[in-house]
Amino acid sequence: MPLIYGEADGAYVVIASKGGAPTHPGWFHNLTAEPEVRIQVGAEKMTAVARVADGEERERLWSQMAELYPPYLKYQTRTDRLIPVVVLDPS
Repeated sequence: MPLIYGEADGAYVVIASKGGAPTHPGWFHNLTAEPEVRIQVGAEKMTAVARVADGEERERLWSQMAELYPPYLKYQTRTDRLIPVVVLDPS
């Protein structure tokens, strides 16, 4: 499933927005249940470990991703949940 992604500190960053729906997307639940994943960025395939950013890291990455894709800011206003920022650390 293609996702908008950013890069930070050698990792990839994705946002579990689901367009601001009241629940997290299914893929987010899959990543939290099984954080070791295979991802493809362009033509490159790799293994990565997913984790949810929090605190200052989440705020920094959220800002970075909202700059890349401004609709994330609107999505956050549509829901009471804190939209997760997921970091995919290549392993």
